[in-house]
Amino acid sequence: MPLLTKAAADPAAPLTKTGPDGPPGEGRRPRRPLGRHNLYGWLFSTPFLVLFAVFMAFPIVATLLMSFTDFGALHVTRPLEAEFVGLENYTKLFEDDRFLKALFNTAYFVVVGVPLTILLGLLVAILLNNGIDRARTFFRVGFYAPVVTAIVAVAVVWRFVLDPSDGLIAGLAAELGLRAPDFLGSETWAMPSLIAMAVWRNLGTVMVLFIAGLQAIPADVREAARLDGAGAWQEMRRITVPLLRPTMLYATVITSIGYLNVFEEPFVMTQGGPSDATLTVSLDMYREGFNFFHMGYASAMAYVLFVVIMGITVLQLRLLKDNTR
Repeated sequence: MPLLTKAAADPAAPLTKTGPDGPPGEGRRPRRPLGRHNLYGWLFSTPFLVLFAVFMAFPIVATLLMSFTDFGALHVTRPLEAEFVGLENYTKLFEDDRFLKALFNTAYFVVVGVPLTILLGLLVAILLNNGIDRARTFFRVGFYAPVVTAIVAVAVVWRFVLDPSDGLIAGLAAELGLRAPDFLGSETWAMPSLIAMAVWRNLGTVMVLFIAGLQAIPADVREAARLDGAGAWQEMRRITVPLLRPTMLYATVITSIGYLNVFEEPFVMTQGGPSDATLTVSLDMYREGFNFFHMGYASAMAYVLFVVIMGITVLQLRLLKDNTR
């Protein structure tokens, strides 16, 4: 029942509600106009909105417009003089052998690198979560360290490991009476070498995700499976992997996006060589835009890559939704 005001003590006074549905009374603050709250919210959001518009929204829109023009070095100071060419940049892309080679190399990098990263990350996470008791924190930090290490430092380490004359692998091969190949100078071995480097760098991120997923699995589910006589392999196949499916697909999505944008590894280690064997779409885009100043053409490359990434991401998210109902 609604509470009554002090008018209840005076029978001649009208009854007044002081509950949530009545007019403002004792113990209740008057409502502020909603517009004032909205104004405060917009004022506090203004710095972020300005930065987002200047450094994110404007470049995105400008790049899209540039992809339909012949924008080049001469148009940097006079952008309005760029000539509109319609879809010409996009049609040229699929007639460009170098771009098609870069697209193939990027697909190769993703198809081989993503499964390796996911499987090794899952294996390491299981070992660190269940199989290793001592120095567990040390191993977790060790596996995650490459993620936060600068690419220049990583390149120095991997150049030493892969050097065909004085490298670590060459020394081990010499001890066995074998000769190590020129990993970064061979068209056959250059891309697998970069994939190995990328897997090593990104293993820590996937490991952390899987450790979080493993620790979220209820212990009573595992105990019930063991009481029913399930072995280690059956527990892995019937319990761990199904319950890790959302984590696994999330890790696959973010790893695929990163590998589709692969740039640092080939840029630092091989510059796209030998003979464009490690040329990726991002590296080709960088060359066209900043070496040859074909900025309109490079912008078209960027949006083709964007469409590819968007399509693959939507497909993977649909799989995630369908398999976790």
